[in-house]
Amino acid sequence: MAREHHHDHHDHQVDPTTLAAASDASDGDLSPAELSRRGLLRAAGVTGALTAGIAGMAGVTPAMAEGRDDRGGGRQGSSEVRWWLAGDHHIHTQHSSDAQYTVLEQTQHGAAYGLDWMVITDHGGATHARIGVDLVNPDIRAARAALEGTLIFQGLEWNIPAAEHGTVFVTPGAHEVAVLKQFENDYDGSVKDATDNSAANEALAVAGIQWLGKQKDKRRVADALFLANHPARNGIDSPHEVRAWRDADPRIAVGWEGAPGHQAAGLPTGYGGASARGYYGNAAAANSFAGYPPESYRSWGGFDFYTATVGGLWDSLLAEGKPWSISANSDSHVNWADTSRRPDGASSEQFNADGRYGDPVNAGEVNLTAGDFWPGFYSRTHVGAGSRDYAAVMKGIRNGRMWVDHGRLVKALDVRLTAGGRSETLGGTLLAPRGSTVRLVVRVAAQTIPNWGNFLPTLNRVDLIRGAVDPDHASDRDTLTAPDTKVVRQTDTSGRTGTFTLTYDLGRLDEAFYVRLRGTDGNRQQPGYYGAAIDPAGPAIDVVGDADPWADLWFYTNPIWVVPTR
Repeated sequence: MAREHHHDHHDHQVDPTTLAAASDASDGDLSPAELSRRGLLRAAGVTGALTAGIAGMAGVTPAMAEGRDDRGGGRQGSSEVRWWLAGDHHIHTQHSSDAQYTVLEQTQHGAAYGLDWMVITDHGGATHARIGVDLVNPDIRAARAALEGTLIFQGLEWNIPAAEHGTVFVTPGAHEVAVLKQFENDYDGSVKDATDNSAANEALAVAGIQWLGKQKDKRRVADALFLANHPARNGIDSPHEVRAWRDADPRIAVGWEGAPGHQAAGLPTGYGGASARGYYGNAAAANSFAGYPPESYRSWGGFDFYTATVGGLWDSLLAEGKPWSISANSDSHVNWADTSRRPDGASSEQFNADGRYGDPVNAGEVNLTAGDFWPGFYSRTHVGAGSRDYAAVMKGIRNGRMWVDHGRLVKALDVRLTAGGRSETLGGTLLAPRGSTVRLVVRVAAQTIPNWGNFLPTLNRVDLIRGAVDPDHASDRDTLTAPDTKVVRQTDTSGRTGTFTLTYDLGRLDEAFYVRLRGTDGNRQQPGYYGAAIDPAGPAIDVVGDADPWADLWFYTNPIWVVPTR
């Protein structure tokens, strides 16, 4: 059990390339890729990695695998983050058949609500692939010019073959439209009629991710990323598919929405649409994975079941020692309490002909049944970056330097894992001598200003979650659980103001493990899905028709791993 101190202030499966590189084989027996990986491990100061317990870490992290000097194998001070930039990678516009706003309206609102970066992700499909991906680009470029200092990416919402939706986006540049257009035409499940479960369709999804990696390698685009959206909503993102995406190219496929958009949908009758929070009101269907329980089709404290469940699918992925990050977004289509509507004459026929709706007009009434919030109004994904630019945001996302919150529960977080004179932050892997004392230091800035729900949120509790790393944990690619992951400490933070520090002594380093954090306002909670011994007071399952998101606020961080090196 972790020991905790407080200080107040006022103000998987084993990757073959890594296994070979870490083995005792001679350099002459290695392939070029294995030899390159061995050089990276040596440069990071890792030798004898198999006997040091690093064998299962699959290159440790994408950043270390690429030899980035901001990681350095966990060197002291190597993981400095200069900025935490808030953003949203799931936003729709009039170029989606079920949305209505202009790019400028969405991004102006997002910037006004405090976002530093946004991704425009109109739905993939025949019309978007034909003309929509081209039409939206001038609007995005105009928004970039109008909102200087706000980073606005062009992306799309991919219909993942045989699965759900996902955000795909690229670095701005001369080929951003061409790359997205070719990707959509060649790999979109709707365009290719590849929506049913089949080995061929699953292979098409993997091929699409690998194709994006090739565009990065060819430098057609400087970077590309994919994150799965609302993964548990329909139960069709099976565990083996998620693992296949991740392993297809870990530089590209980096995570999923830990919290879906549509957070206003659960507002009760009288001031809301009384639907399911996140529109998670479904049940198993023909293409759903049979192993998912009925409870997984609901949100839990506004979060996806796979993420909200301690010892569940997210932890099962992390327990392999491979990164898989979470985000939180608006999925904004039509926004709660807005007064606009589509213009007269808008129809599916008009949309399919023109590739977009006309600009919205005043509706003459307030829409209290819409299920979405404006970008930044409720959900935020905070990305640690070394600079305020497109490349730094994408690098931070890839490296897992992210934490998410709802309703501005806290003002800021800084999380640092230390051992053996070295340190790492979110998303990183700390390499430290066996027997080192491991300590987690969490600096929390309590919220000082009201949120957009017009009240000051307060943090009631912080939970420390710890899980063991076992490279053989998921020999069955449909493994759903991580039995060795549990909440190991709950810290009462009620009444705390200003900036305060929580310090956890995690004992002597013997085997690889990871830690992650979760925080709550304490309004709604229940024992976790796998019982109170695993999670004594986790998020409560959301009630369809009565789930006010403002009365149920949480933050989650991405993990940090620590691995003994000798």
